[in-house]
Amino acid sequence: MKAQTIPQILKKMNATERPHIDVPVAMWDFDHCDPRRCSGKKLARLGLITELRVGSRFRGIVVSPKATLVMSPADREIVGRDGVAVVECSWARLDDVPFSKIASPHERLLPYLIATNPTNYGKPWRLNCVEALAATFYIAGFDQHAETLLSAFGWGDSFWRVNSPYLGRYKTCASAEEVAAMQETIIAELEESYEVSRREKEEAAGGTQDLLVRNPNHDMPSGDDGSSSVSEGDEY
Repeated sequence: MKAQTIPQILKKMNATERPHIDVPVAMWDFDHCDPRRCSGKKLARLGLITELRVGSRFRGIVVSPKATLVMSPADREIVGRDGVAVVECSWARLDDVPFSKIASPHERLLPYLIATNPTNYGKPWRLNCVEALAATFYIAGFDQHAETLLSAFGWGDSFWRVNSPYLGRYKTCASAEEVAAMQETIIAELEESYEVSRREKEEAAGGTQDLLVRNPNHDMPSGDDGSSSVSEGDEY
């Protein structure tokens, strides 16, 4: 991460100290994933997340593929007061999720980011539960909360390494509109870089091109596309 890595942070923690986040962190868990590999369930075992009943209302930010507004630093006050919630389910079973019963006045999409979890490593939009939570905290300016969550996973440090160039640019934005515009700039730059590389090396379409594939589950209006809070067979 920035000044120090997650392993370095953990080494400085007292062995008896239990990680803690001082804002609400919650999830609606639909039991689609293998409990042994589910990041949400692991966070629950660590006492870092609370399960919500379907139909219950959450007052903070809810990262949802059904949202119409992208997450931005303008949401910092909401996160600091009421926290963040996600939907723990499989990407393959989105149609089974009763999104109409998952209520929040502050539903948000995440902008372009790349998954680093073992199941979907290198894929854009395919963030799992802990990655979605961490991304939300990073964008809102609560870096320590993001690092506390990611520190529970051996691969967690890679999320910041891979996505810091994008997260750093989103954090400079003042509104959802600016984040959406920044996202489109980033995607355009990646597309240009890929085309240059393709022409120069005459490589078959592969890794770089895959990073630009938009998630079909996120059809944001006005060009706003983003990743969901849902997770796929977590590896956490």
